[in-house]
Amino acid sequence: MHSYTKLELESLIEGKLRRNFGRTVSEATQLHMFKACAMVIRDIMSEHQMETSKRSYDTDAREVHYLSLEFLMGRSLEKNAYNLGVLDTLKDAISDMGFSPADLFESEPDAGLGNGGLGRLAACYLDSMSTLEIPATGYSICYQLGIFKQKIVDGAQVELSDDWLDKGDAWLMTKMDETELVNFGGHVVDYWEDGFHHVSLEDCTTVMAVPRDMEIAGYQTEHTNVLRLWDAKSPVPVNMNFYSTGEYLKAVEEQTMAEVIAKVLYPADNHYEGKSLRLKQQYFFVSATVQSIVHKHFAKYGTLHNFHEKHVIQINDTHPTWVIPELMRILMDEYEFGWDEAWYITSHTVAYTNHTILAEALEHWPQNLVESLLPRIFQIICEINQRYLDELRLFFNNDGNKLYEMAIVWNGDVRMANLCVASCFAVNGVSALHSDILVRDVFHDAWLRTPEKFQNVTNGVDHRRWLAEVNPALNDLIVQVTGSDDYLLHPAALSEFETAKNDSAVLTRLAEIKQENKVRFANHMKKQNGILLNTDAIFDVQSKRLHEYKRQLLNVMHIVYLYQQLQDNPQLEMQPHTFLFAAKAAPGYVMAKKIIQLINSLSRQINNDPICKDKLQVFFLENYCVSLAERMIPAAEVSEQISTAGKEASGTGNMKFMMNGALTIGTEDGANVEMHQQLGDDNIFIFGLTSDEVADMRPHYNSYEYMMHNPALKRVLDAIAAGFSDGRSYSDITNSLIFGQNGHADEYMLLADFASYVKRQGDVVAAYQDKTTWNQMALVNIARSGIFAADRSIRDYADNIWHVPYRG
Repeated sequence: MHSYTKLELESLIEGKLRRNFGRTVSEATQLHMFKACAMVIRDIMSEHQMETSKRSYDTDAREVHYLSLEFLMGRSLEKNAYNLGVLDTLKDAISDMGFSPADLFESEPDAGLGNGGLGRLAACYLDSMSTLEIPATGYSICYQLGIFKQKIVDGAQVELSDDWLDKGDAWLMTKMDETELVNFGGHVVDYWEDGFHHVSLEDCTTVMAVPRDMEIAGYQTEHTNVLRLWDAKSPVPVNMNFYSTGEYLKAVEEQTMAEVIAKVLYPADNHYEGKSLRLKQQYFFVSATVQSIVHKHFAKYGTLHNFHEKHVIQINDTHPTWVIPELMRILMDEYEFGWDEAWYITSHTVAYTNHTILAEALEHWPQNLVESLLPRIFQIICEINQRYLDELRLFFNNDGNKLYEMAIVWNGDVRMANLCVASCFAVNGVSALHSDILVRDVFHDAWLRTPEKFQNVTNGVDHRRWLAEVNPALNDLIVQVTGSDDYLLHPAALSEFETAKNDSAVLTRLAEIKQENKVRFANHMKKQNGILLNTDAIFDVQSKRLHEYKRQLLNVMHIVYLYQQLQDNPQLEMQPHTFLFAAKAAPGYVMAKKIIQLINSLSRQINNDPICKDKLQVFFLENYCVSLAERMIPAAEVSEQISTAGKEASGTGNMKFMMNGALTIGTEDGANVEMHQQLGDDNIFIFGLTSDEVADMRPHYNSYEYMMHNPALKRVLDAIAAGFSDGRSYSDITNSLIFGQNGHADEYMLLADFASYVKRQGDVVAAYQDKTTWNQMALVNIARSGIFAADRSIRDYADNIWHVPYRG
């Protein structure tokens, strides 16, 4: 790799300032300086990417195409400079030019391309694919406003727009010459000519998909891949007929209707317009992607008969499932393939990663909506469904129940997960437990028919970012103990850190690093939000999407329990405890937003009560994002991973906390199971029902009985129902736990796990008070976290699903 000097970088940055902004260094603002630095780094990556593309072309390498509706990239300037090996030099150059590197890095907005774990996983995987030198491209939508910026107003979540592209577009390269056209609506016209069945779509609405490429640099390699983000434009930006007659709104109506596709991630879909927009988004980016891949392949090889040999398309959850009928459409309608060969190519190209067993997340679409917006695609899906049902009838001896469960189109619904299972050559879960549940329950009948399809690839995280970058002092300690930074490319080498488990000097330094991170995070929160954190307290963190199954409410119940102990005895000696929540709730998820309001009500009550001073704190940190996580995770000491067993597919936050020496209190759920296997009973705090126990108990579960047999639990629920000092009642929350709706009380079994959770929280406090033991447990967590690196996950995909080589 080329090593840039400080003077070389200064010259490049100064050139960007002059040519792109007409500014000298002395005239440049921080915005100019940020964009100039980003463009310089982007140019370096662009050179690498062109060389990477040429190598892949020349060697006929099989390419991986990773489709995801989310890529939660976070900030890119510091990350890219780190991967390119120029971070320290860049910092020196920025300082020499009169700017603060820390302030400059801080000024960059998080790229608004994702929401939570799904998008962050995709970002980690892109980094690993580049680092492992796998020719790969990510694909998504260039959302103008991302998910939303969360503001807490009077305790409640308010959603604001998040226009990240104002600065973030410095990373994007628009390639108009690679624009693709995507069609919606219209009607199908088919006819026979020269023995071939021709199909066309007429009277449709066409949207232009314009690629805006973001380079993804690998670590210590010149291999650079691309994240292709599709922007939506109308072929007719202004209707001059309307414009000439003064009907200005109508004149730009087509452009507005096109651009709304790329405006916001996950528009609310509790109404027809929202469902329609979500469907348009999914098909838009999938159609553009498949067309792009096919056109480039045909230009190179002059045939598509070998398409499946040269490409693998990995779909991240069900959102990109439209790739299956779209590839069939292109092969048959545009390249004159017959059904059987088109099906063979498609079913040997596409692989599916399932990320959830939750029924509401296994997407299904109203048949009439699909038929209206995507008439040709609907025809192809119906044909796939009919052929699939014919095969199922034979295999299951015409068992109607099996057909109902496995059908792709049934009773007015189009079921995307079933389409994936029927069509993809591989289906994988994302943790050992999750994959087991898929074959035992969710897709059991499909597994019986094609067991060879089903695999497991446990998720992983980018340990270079989530350990070395965000926690540089810990990185230095690991390097000091192990004698090298080999773990950055070979994460299994982290295990060598465990040799220092009984080294008092190392344990002391580990404790110092954690305290320094706590103080640094506390100072940041004071500056940004006016929050005063007690750095002598345990930092106990639950940061993840707000959903009832993730059970932030169980955490709240325990905090109320502690608070009631202090109310009973204000002189009670208590280990200081600071509870931190960070989460966004989907705009239409009423109960999740109500729980956020409850957390903030409880926070006000506790933080203003003198009996809690220096003993108990609760804070909800607004607008959780990657950059906030990068500050918070190194400071965390307890990681809350308390979802109902069997509901969380994997989790990746649990892995990031583990890598930074936080100890997990959690259920046997998702990747917690594998963490438990790695750590043993002595280095993790497991509580509650197992997934099998949850399944066995559910038919006769009575939450009311649990409450009545546990006076402490009843008292907690009574307090929540009554509300706190702000006068709000939360009886609707407690009623859902005790009495439920439609006979389903406490669906996620918080009351059943409450006593076990409280007991294990007591064990956490007892362990924390033995500093040597606690630091040893933290060190073991770090040393055994290498298996949860994204590099390991990508090697598993490469070996077992994609069948592509990678850097050793």
